Amino acid sequence: MLKNYKVILASQSPRRQELFKGLDIPFTVQTLPELKESYPQELQGTEIPLYLAQQKANAFRTLLTPDTLIITADTIVWLDGKVYGKPKDTTEAKQMLHALSGKTHDVITGVCVTTQARQESFSATSKVTFATLTDAEIDYYVEKYRPMDKAGSYGVQEWIGYIGVERIEGSYYNVMGLPIQRLYNVLKNW
Repeated sequence: MLKNYKVILASQSPRRQELFKGLDIPFTVQTLPELKESYPQELQGTEIPLYLAQQKANAFRTLLTPDTLIITADTIVWLDGKVYGKPKDTTEAKQMLHALSGKTHDVITGVCVTTQARQESFSATSKVTFATLTDAEIDYYVEKYRPMDKAGSYGVQEWIGYIGVERIEGSYYNVMGLPIQRLYNVLKNW
């Protein structure tokens, strides 16, 4: 599979890199500095991470060769019509977790697979239900785990996921940041 391509995962996320390694497909990691993650304000839900994944892919277009395949992705948390991205500081991280506490939210990942000849995008949504979290639990998690690089201020594979996630409908790996099974199916048909 993909023997004719040099596969590039365009992500600094250690979780995405770990998940992709599990497919046993050789790849390298490459990112572009100065890539802004902004989107038109009228976009809603699944449109946002899809748009961002496509923008990331399009930034690489000039670097693509005929034998290069690049994978880009973006994940958001969506609750009550609001995006919860990466927090800018610990105060915002705690505010996000308070907002998610005791509720069900969507984790949406947009993925874009791009070569010179073709581009395919898809999104995956998982519903995550959080238990009601105490102030002490939120403070402990944010101070100890520093989730500043995570959409919604949490990593499901960390302590907060162990104690706070009551239920997941959909892909657990999507909640980690990459719907790996769905990506595999796209790649095997490439």
